[in-house]
Amino acid sequence: MNKHSPLTPAQELHANTAVPFERAFAMPKSVYTSPEFLALEQKHVFAADWLCAGRAETLPNPGDYLTMEIAGEPVVVLRDRGGEIRAMSNVCRHRMSTLLQGRGSVRAITCPYHAWTYNLDGSLRGAPAMTLNDSFCKEALGLPAVRCEIWQGWIMVTLNPDAPAPQDALRDVTDLIAPFDMTAYQETFRETFRWATNWKVLAENFMESYHLPMCHAGTIGGASRLEEMVCPTGGPAFNYHFILKNDSVPLALAHPSNTTLTGDDRRKTWLLAIYPSLLITLTPGYFWYLSLTPDGPGHVNVLFGGGMSPEWLADPQADTHLAAVRALLDDVNVEDKGCTEKVYRGLCSGMATPGPLSHLERPNYEFAQYLAARIPA
Repeated sequence: MNKHSPLTPAQELHANTAVPFERAFAMPKSVYTSPEFLALEQKHVFAADWLCAGRAETLPNPGDYLTMEIAGEPVVVLRDRGGEIRAMSNVCRHRMSTLLQGRGSVRAITCPYHAWTYNLDGSLRGAPAMTLNDSFCKEALGLPAVRCEIWQGWIMVTLNPDAPAPQDALRDVTDLIAPFDMTAYQETFRETFRWATNWKVLAENFMESYHLPMCHAGTIGGASRLEEMVCPTGGPAFNYHFILKNDSVPLALAHPSNTTLTGDDRRKTWLLAIYPSLLITLTPGYFWYLSLTPDGPGHVNVLFGGGMSPEWLADPQADTHLAAVRALLDDVNVEDKGCTEKVYRGLCSGMATPGPLSHLERPNYEFAQYLAARIPA
């Protein structure tokens, strides 16, 4: 490339993150809108890092499963007969049909095309009318395993055999939120949706609370103050910030029966961005999360779920409180959808240019650094 050639999106990103935070700008438009850059993300980010499939407690029994795609690779996650959660290819070893869809429960995995059947550990149980083929070897035709680990109750899956384990990469997150004991929270709702924005726009929207007073003026915007927001430096695998909530949403505070949390922890809301695309809001009473996968540059598929802490789940008014919070989150999602879709439409404008970042957008800058560290220029 000669000196007159335009920079590629990856080169633009590297140039963007080469300046100190105090002089940082928002990421270049091309990293959101370029199909070529998305292909790099699929290869170097989504196929190489840990993605979240949801909560482990949502697969309580042997045969309970969910399906997902990782960088175009169909994967099934299930609880096996020994009680362990495992992941494997969701593609038949015969004529390569996909096997399971959505979520559900099975006694065995049966291909919908030719009825090849697999045990819950992925081994091939049986294949009709294959006895006359001398090359058929049942023991050699199991479903390829995919790495799967449980971290703080989250099902984490990766195609990368060399990715550092979540327990190691996210040790600092575990220490930060230790008093909250996130593993004990229970998911009570989940859904999926697709929005007309780039996955990074939605991720960045979660990472900063600078937008709360304006974008969420009708819901949660008044529950926190910009001057009280703290955005510390994150780590190589995550960023975070926290907000001290008032008592407008009781479920966001520690339950009176909770004697573990003290001081500000009793009203602290953690906003945890686990790279690349698991976004968790954790309060003393409830949590909610987004797990994102791109669907082209201009759309994102979202797994959205949430639940409650053990103390609030045991409260006689738990259902009432949860219904109120769920209604609030639905309204918040409507606001976020509007804001993030407007951002993507603006990114596609010829006259749009990225502006300087606020001190409250440090997590966005660190997210850009994460991407630049993984995507070669």
